[in-house]
Amino acid sequence: MTAAPADVELIDTDLAADLATAALALARRFNAGATLWTISPQWEPHAHHIAVEFVHPVIMGKRALPSVALVEPDPVAQCRVATRPGDVIIAVASADQPQVLDAMRRAPVWGADTIWIGYGDRPPPGSANHILWVNSDDPMVPATGRFVLMYHLLWELTHVCFEHPGLMTVDEPECTDEVCITCSDEGRLAEVILPPQSAFESALVRTASGEELIDVTVLGEVEVNDLVLVHGGAAITRLDDRAGAM
Repeated sequence: MTAAPADVELIDTDLAADLATAALALARRFNAGATLWTISPQWEPHAHHIAVEFVHPVIMGKRALPSVALVEPDPVAQCRVATRPGDVIIAVASADQPQVLDAMRRAPVWGADTIWIGYGDRPPPGSANHILWVNSDDPMVPATGRFVLMYHLLWELTHVCFEHPGLMTVDEPECTDEVCITCSDEGRLAEVILPPQSAFESALVRTASGEELIDVTVLGEVEVNDLVLVHGGAAITRLDDRAGAM
């Protein structure tokens, strides 16, 4: 790969903080039994490289971590089939890559955390759990080694986190209120698995907590893989942004 210019700050303060936060979250997911799924429709070698880094313990005594590159033409379909609740999807792509946009917005339905590596214009806030971004519009960034440096650091920092077992668990706050946003059914994202066969039947959907039947009367017809928002056991709106749908 082409080397970056000597005067370029490869990892600035903000990116260093983002890397540390992502590494801790990733270590906790691995510690709980996660698999890391890697996608990069624009730059496929990066998906392979990340998977190799995590699955191959090149440092004596380090853990081999389950990681798989998904490089078929439809990475969204692959993620849908492969991902289990608690897994992590990491993407290397520009902010406007349609398949990655679609995978990122569907990942909460699959129960997966997301990490997005890229450069140039940033994705909108909340597009992924962790965004590791190079602030540059140089079209050669994907080939300069800066992405490789970022996911090498992510891999190494993940192993550093493992050396501190006390960091591997998080105490969940106990809910003592009669009604709270955390415990109430405020609206959950769901993906349609099987539409109803008649107006009087329910639709089978997938959510982060599993499969369930919901009422889709408000929406009328729904199709397989439609994203809907569920409240109180009923779909209340359809997410129609299909910019990245395949």
